[in-house]
Amino acid sequence: MADETIEALLLEQRKFPPSAAFKKNALVVGTHLYDEANADYEAFWSRQAEELVSWSTPWSQTCDWNLPFSKWFVGGTLNVAYNCLDRHVEAGRGNKVAIHWEGEPGDTRTITYAELLSEVERFSNVLRGLGVVRGDRINIYLPMIPEAVVAMLACARIGAAHSVVFGGFSSQALADRINDASAKVLITADGGWRRGDVFPLKPQADEAVASTPSIEHVVVVKRGNNDVSMKAGRDHWYHELMATADPKCAAEPMDSEQLLFLLYTSGTTGKPKGIMHTTGGYLTHVTYTHKYVFDLHPETDVYWCTADVGWVTGHSYIVYGPLSNGATQVIYEGVPNFPGNDRLWSIIAKYGVTIFYTAPTAIRTFMKWGTQEPAKHDLSSLRVIGSVGEPINPEAWMWYHEHIGRGNCPIVDTWWQTETGGIMISPLPGATTTKPGSATFALPGVGAEVVDEAGNTVTKGGGYLTLTNPWPGMLRGIWGDPERYKETYWSRFPGRYFAGDGAKLDDDGYLWLLGRVDDVMNVSGHRISTTEVESALVSHPSVAEAAVVGANDATTGQAIIAYVTLRGGAEVNETDLRNHVAKEIGAIAKPKTIYFTPDLPKTRSGKIMRRLLRDVAEGRNLGDTTTLADASVVTELQNRAAQSSED
Repeated sequence: MADETIEALLLEQRKFPPSAAFKKNALVVGTHLYDEANADYEAFWSRQAEELVSWSTPWSQTCDWNLPFSKWFVGGTLNVAYNCLDRHVEAGRGNKVAIHWEGEPGDTRTITYAELLSEVERFSNVLRGLGVVRGDRINIYLPMIPEAVVAMLACARIGAAHSVVFGGFSSQALADRINDASAKVLITADGGWRRGDVFPLKPQADEAVASTPSIEHVVVVKRGNNDVSMKAGRDHWYHELMATADPKCAAEPMDSEQLLFLLYTSGTTGKPKGIMHTTGGYLTHVTYTHKYVFDLHPETDVYWCTADVGWVTGHSYIVYGPLSNGATQVIYEGVPNFPGNDRLWSIIAKYGVTIFYTAPTAIRTFMKWGTQEPAKHDLSSLRVIGSVGEPINPEAWMWYHEHIGRGNCPIVDTWWQTETGGIMISPLPGATTTKPGSATFALPGVGAEVVDEAGNTVTKGGGYLTLTNPWPGMLRGIWGDPERYKETYWSRFPGRYFAGDGAKLDDDGYLWLLGRVDDVMNVSGHRISTTEVESALVSHPSVAEAAVVGANDATTGQAIIAYVTLRGGAEVNETDLRNHVAKEIGAIAKPKTIYFTPDLPKTRSGKIMRRLLRDVAEGRNLGDTTTLADASVVTELQNRAAQSSED
């Protein structure tokens, strides 16, 4: 692992305590939650589950911990869709707005809890009519439209596990995920809106389904109104199925450990990992964190998370956490700069958004567009703002604080992962004095420690971020591969969970995330495996070998830099290779820059030295090159990089 990624270099002295005005109505202002959790974390989580979640039958054991496998609320039964919908309607809040949805072209829908429940019940019966039973896997490949939420909740209602695939992923990426899970049904759309145009989804889905024998039915939502082909017997229009579906479908109690969803995340071996999340512990974790991290007052707040449901942030903090808490939220289909660079700020003003949760990548882009864009709109409704996806640099934090929060909104900078299920490290806005760029402290109920190479606890300075206790929202394994689960997360530091992030502790005990210490790149908050991108490059007939690294980028956090060696006599240009990667695994994985080189820096044993490639990409002085088989290769690469920057 690269030592330089965990050095404690940054010193940040500015502090921002919560204001007296904010503390007056905050859910948590002192240390009582921390004190309770520190005394007995299992009892703490048990109380959260009891108070925040509705159970059909109580559990007999809070946590069954057989390292590294955990079960939470053992013996308890519940239904996630019931918790997100029925219980609010039964309590007389059926007319409360669940979702203010805004399409990119400007069309809108307002959906109450009663209306959302009705739609979910009908679609649950649609799925049953297509032969879906408890335990089946369902793939969802949709734009950011309400039907994505409906599909997820309908799966939860009948005990089918969903696997949502980001709509920007290629047909090959979709096929890989369908095949790994042996999914029975695919839910997609004709297309969706992005940057003023319709991007077609159904043709991509058709291409994927051609190589996915487990798919029996494809349900298609009409959104883009683009021409699509429908295969008789296999393909069905969503609106036609819904029109004839039975309107009532009872929420079945599920075992607390029933598989709720699979979500695939990049792995260093190239094959995406199907992260498994179950029912009772996950719902407890996301309900608790959504309530307290955002200081949610569901009667008055309007919440907006700008993520896509294809990522874990969309699962936990658009669908399950907010709806379980009975929140009113905004969901937006499109990009932040259509038709203008002020689209997000206009939406905040339009709906009176009070809680706003977005990515540091987006914040850095907003900075680039200028302060005049948010200044066009009244953002005074905002009272809590948050960031997610990667560490936020202090400069972006301060810009966010001053120009979006107007100097008086607490910022909740959150650290968590697909694997953790929910937020693990974050300020509590009424209780925590924040520092720009620091995620501050582990939440009550979460055990986190920084350790050195040998696994010894670090109390000040840099190291590796580990989690010391099981937690309810934790992944239950990797689909079909328990050994890979053990090896990936539990082998580096025995008895501790470690997923590859560096961190440091300052003099005050504040945690600062330092990014990845392995070869997984973080591009715009999305973890992308170098191996997957390299595999895509090498699949081009002209390419003999490729190495990929993430280099610091002012906008996206990291940019993908590729070094490619062509086959003898072969020719291909950079644009064609970038487009090839987009076709293979999705546009998000396109390299920003491709350097063509006759060779790659390797050790004598043949291992590519990515550390040196990162040094070249970022213009740093090279570290130790003594193990290189041919040091002149790196000199040649440096010359090419310098020439490229001059061009």
